[in-house]
Amino acid sequence: MQQSNISQDLRVELTARALAAKALKDLSWEQVAADTGLSLAYVTAAVLGQHALPKPAAELVCERLGLSAADALQLQAIPLRGSIPGGIPTDPTIYRFYEMIQIYGTTLKALVHEKFGDGIISAINFKLDIRKVEDPDGGERAVITLDGKFLPNKPY
Repeated sequence: MQQSNISQDLRVELTARALAAKALKDLSWEQVAADTGLSLAYVTAAVLGQHALPKPAAELVCERLGLSAADALQLQAIPLRGSIPGGIPTDPTIYRFYEMIQIYGTTLKALVHEKFGDGIISAINFKLDIRKVEDPDGGERAVITLDGKFLPNKPY
């Protein structure tokens, strides 16, 4: 039977154990997610407490990380989502995403509504990808793809 969390406490504790095990074993997120049949972003988000994993993937991740059967069950539970408590984020990497939304949020909203109409982009029926590409001007660039299903607003 599918279980559901009503607080973030258990997932926060599991995330801490998982991150410690990942570091001790010197594993990359790609290694943690390998052979799960799920995307790198989805498995990473699940281990960080934002998604539930299917049983085979949860068991494989726990085996890789040396976590318990109870941890595998917790990875299968539907989490209480949201990973940035209160206010403006202070971590520089997360803050830059916040800054991007501050600058481009209204532009994204205007363009989504112009192209699709009144509605939202789903964060549930959603795919995320991140790639590193060479910058022609030197250095590297991050290419982040946010791919969500459009859900129209339906009058009732």
